[in-house]
Amino acid sequence: MHRRLNLGIDKLAFVHPSAKIGKDVFIDAFAYVSENVVIADGCKLNAQTFIGANSKIGANSIFFPGVKIYHNSVIGNRVIIHANTVIGSDGFGFAPQKDGTYNKIPQIGNVVIEDDVEIGANTTVDRATMGSTIVKKGAKIDNLIQIAHNVEIGENTVLAAQSGISGSTKIGPNSVVGGQVGIAGHLTLAKGTQIGAQAGINFNITEENKQWHGSPAQPLRNWMRASVIFKHLPEVEKRINALEEELKRLTAELEKNTIHNER
Repeated sequence: MHRRLNLGIDKLAFVHPSAKIGKDVFIDAFAYVSENVVIADGCKLNAQTFIGANSKIGANSIFFPGVKIYHNSVIGNRVIIHANTVIGSDGFGFAPQKDGTYNKIPQIGNVVIEDDVEIGANTTVDRATMGSTIVKKGAKIDNLIQIAHNVEIGENTVLAAQSGISGSTKIGPNSVVGGQVGIAGHLTLAKGTQIGAQAGINFNITEENKQWHGSPAQPLRNWMRASVIFKHLPEVEKRINALEEELKRLTAELEKNTIHNER
């Protein structure tokens, strides 16, 4: 990984006077550090990084260009966040009204990202409605992922690109989520859950270290059997149609013989 070796604050950066900046910190041009921010030793904030008010950034964390950290966020030590990722944007909360419109529900929680997390480019982690959206230590999150409000990503869990985690879902530690997986809200996924690419999860997973595939998802062995059958469906349809025609023919012949015998 390419790391900037520069130290100090670029003359084109803005750092609010109330911010507390540690030792050996680099803040690049056009970065913006808001009031009451705490940035620990050894952090690297590349160009156009934004750190919102009252946020805390742990030691030796690296933010690549264009990273946006909203207010009250808490980022741990040795966290790497890649370009254009947004941490702490509002959760998707709207109350339907009688006239068909929607009123926005205030999102007053925050985001907590623990130590040794890496987050890819163009990913979003929404702030909690109340409490915290939490990415636990050692988690690795790919590019283009949506993590909704009040979600909890377990320790050392890996999420591949273009997956979406709906609100208030909790993913257990050491889980693996493949690309383009969709997970519904208010669910709990057990420790060590493994989900294949493009799967859809709309139920709780209580058994640990189990593999799931398909949409809606099912255990891996069942999904493999179903996939084999699915490939042969056109052939099976032709065979069924042929059997139905043969059955009609035999039924008609049987009826004809029965009438003949009655005479």
